Amino acid sequence: MLSRVRVWLNRTYAENVFFMDQLRRNPGDRAVEIHATHGDPDSPVLAAADTAELEPEGLSPAAYVEYALDQCARRGIDVFVPRLHQAAIVAHRAEFAAAGTALLAPTPEAVAVFENKAIGYEAVRSVGVPVPPWWRVRTADQLLAAVEDLEEAGHQACVKPAAGAGGAGFRVITRSPLSLSQLSGYPGASVQLDAVLDALRRSGEPVDWLVMPRLAEPEVSVDCLTGTDNRVRLAIGRTKNGRRRGFTLDERWLAPARLIAEGFGLHHLSNIQFRMLGDRPVLLDVNTRPAGGLHQLSLCGVNAPWAAVRLALGDDPGVIEPPFLGQDYTVLAGPRPLLPAGPARQRPEPAEVALPAVPTPAQTAPAGEVLPL
Repeated sequence: MLSRVRVWLNRTYAENVFFMDQLRRNPGDRAVEIHATHGDPDSPVLAAADTAELEPEGLSPAAYVEYALDQCARRGIDVFVPRLHQAAIVAHRAEFAAAGTALLAPTPEAVAVFENKAIGYEAVRSVGVPVPPWWRVRTADQLLAAVEDLEEAGHQACVKPAAGAGGAGFRVITRSPLSLSQLSGYPGASVQLDAVLDALRRSGEPVDWLVMPRLAEPEVSVDCLTGTDNRVRLAIGRTKNGRRRGFTLDERWLAPARLIAEGFGLHHLSNIQFRMLGDRPVLLDVNTRPAGGLHQLSLCGVNAPWAAVRLALGDDPGVIEPPFLGQDYTVLAGPRPLLPAGPARQRPEPAEVALPAVPTPAQTAPAGEVLPL
């Protein structure tokens, strides 16, 4: 019998409970044991893991690497999927390998390029991938000039941090004053230009923001699995247009994503996002980590997390073509159990035996998480 695989996810997004579910439901019936760490005791990934610990707070990147190496040695980790301090961790890949742990993460060079969106835009533009016009601003005067340039070209401006994850810090710039209609609805992403300028001038501190046009839908997130030989094994686009989600193999999206993944060493799992500027796709963002929605590819008959773990362990799955494209769907919230409240920092460890694999159900997406349209 094949030995179990021990996988560690550190301080990851709540959606990765589905990533964990798919590892356990792998088509090879391989036993998988999952370790999770987080700073929030109420993170659902801690409850979904086989073993879990709260992470120490305030560690520098270098100290976190030492903590991570200790976790891998003590826990017998075969595959580590790092999110927090990814740049510092991948710089020590050889030390993790010496401890018997494979990193499911890109090269240090790739992480460095795409940690900052401005640097990433410059890099992909140099290889011919279209990017939106953008300005890197640090002061109120620079922000005002960038907004005026965009408005003169007929665009609505938006702003986001040059370095950041997800939609944190994204705002749409408006010149319209605050109205009662805005206060009667749900909070939105719009922020009044004069209020932003005033806040910047009062703070007296520089910022590091990108100003760019507000791009149109559809948004297409291309999930890629790339080997250390820089060849893409899997590329599937997930489309988002309002509430409606779907899938695509259109080369308008997949070809530039492959170019980026293969050209910049985005080994293992990455997520490359595009939106529309007028009638053409342009790059929105590059994530050097698995996307929170990666599990949705199960609706196309693909278990991307397990294929990535196989690849990290040297068991090359080869080129993966989805057997079909799932129908359009929407995403719903659903309940997940948490660990009992209290000061406990660690769940009891199971006996050190190979765990039974969880049988694969007919539909691998958790019930209630996606709903066909």
